[in-house]
Amino acid sequence: MGDLTTGLLVLGGGPGGYSAAARAGELGIGTVLVEQASLGGTCLNVGCIPSKALIHVAAGFGRAAELAHASPFGLRAGAPSLDLAQAVAWKDGIVGRLNAGVATLLKQGRVRTVQGRGTMLDGKTCRVETDTGPQTIRARHVLLATGSAPMPLPALPFGGRVISSTEALSLPRVPERLAVVGAGYIGLELGMAFARLGAAVTVVEAADRILPGWDADLTRPVLRGMQRLGIEVLTATEARGLAPDGAALRVAAADGAERTIPAEAILVAVGRRPCTTGFGLEALDLAMDGLFIRVDAGCATSMRDVWAVGDVAGGPMLAHRAMAQGRMVAELVAGRRRRFEPMAIPAICFTSPEVVSVGLSPAEARQAGLAIRVGQYPFSANGRALTEAAEEGFVRIVARTDTHLVLGIQAVGAGVTELVAGFSLALEMGARLEDIAGTIHAHPTRGEAFHEAALRAIGQAQHTA
Repeated sequence: MGDLTTGLLVLGGGPGGYSAAARAGELGIGTVLVEQASLGGTCLNVGCIPSKALIHVAAGFGRAAELAHASPFGLRAGAPSLDLAQAVAWKDGIVGRLNAGVATLLKQGRVRTVQGRGTMLDGKTCRVETDTGPQTIRARHVLLATGSAPMPLPALPFGGRVISSTEALSLPRVPERLAVVGAGYIGLELGMAFARLGAAVTVVEAADRILPGWDADLTRPVLRGMQRLGIEVLTATEARGLAPDGAALRVAAADGAERTIPAEAILVAVGRRPCTTGFGLEALDLAMDGLFIRVDAGCATSMRDVWAVGDVAGGPMLAHRAMAQGRMVAELVAGRRRRFEPMAIPAICFTSPEVVSVGLSPAEARQAGLAIRVGQYPFSANGRALTEAAEEGFVRIVARTDTHLVLGIQAVGAGVTELVAGFSLALEMGARLEDIAGTIHAHPTRGEAFHEAALRAIGQAQHTA
């Protein structure tokens, strides 16, 4: 195949890579995107999208199972059944539609997509092994968007019944017993989904509580939700490997006491690591921050005209962060002035109930030496939550005492992930408590809890809990 010369070479077709390529194409920059697997990366193919599809299936099944027994409003239904193969096929269909959408987006931007394994030869040149032979691409600018991969444990390497989130999303049937190692958001999302589908689930976490990186007030309702599903939660417990017969997980409590947990499948969800091998990183003279590529506020690396975005560049490993960085890099390459300085990047946990957080928690604000006031409003006093028979949780606003500038917003409850865009906008626009309190919120909606939390923070509570 002939060599290619282009303005921008993007290595990796995940959220950061395809967003950068599409925006560069819009701006008239000649762009080539190299992707070894399917467009969309981890998020679209084996992460965010398929996991949320599985969570939706599990939620529907769980509601139907509950209605087979009783409901607070008198609805009764028969015991449900699930064709998991059909559910997986439905999930795969969604992924396929979105794959096609990304391909169309790139085509509209006149981005050339090369499928194959790319290896950087230097800061300007990439050799791609394609199905039809090797191809060399030379570019003025290079963007590294190689993403991340599930991280195994030394005592539990992936293989056999030890699986990552990737394999968990395509199991041929619901395991009777599932052990989940790691009580972060990935482990809990999938663990709760499988519990709703009928699996007996045990969660093992080395820290002393679930979701250790989150505010404890936000995680307590999630723990209660896990207990309602019959999930066994073992905190301050270390996973030590498989039992001698390979059919159980060996764990040890903080006092050293060991036990085994029988499990058909063992989901290891202890985090992700950046993909920094296999694409010729050693040929590039890049400064590193531990396992990550070091970048500045413009996502520029230590090499001129070499950029890095998303999981490979450190920071929170979130698709929406990678997308924003990718678009910014495209604009920088086009000669525009940009910096990646968001006021806050929202974090979401699709557990049951859901959890969201933007900006500073009360503890983080106090640790920063800020005098704060906090307004919190429970969904147990929210009309919409009551009419949906899902009243657990709250919305909380953290603001400065002196200026009332909003520093952070958190929520836990059913459907709160759909409120997070408004939370993020408030922080990005520099909202004060009075801005939120003075905005008319539609009734009856869950968003009214946001309004009420702001009113409480300024001492003007409208509805009492």
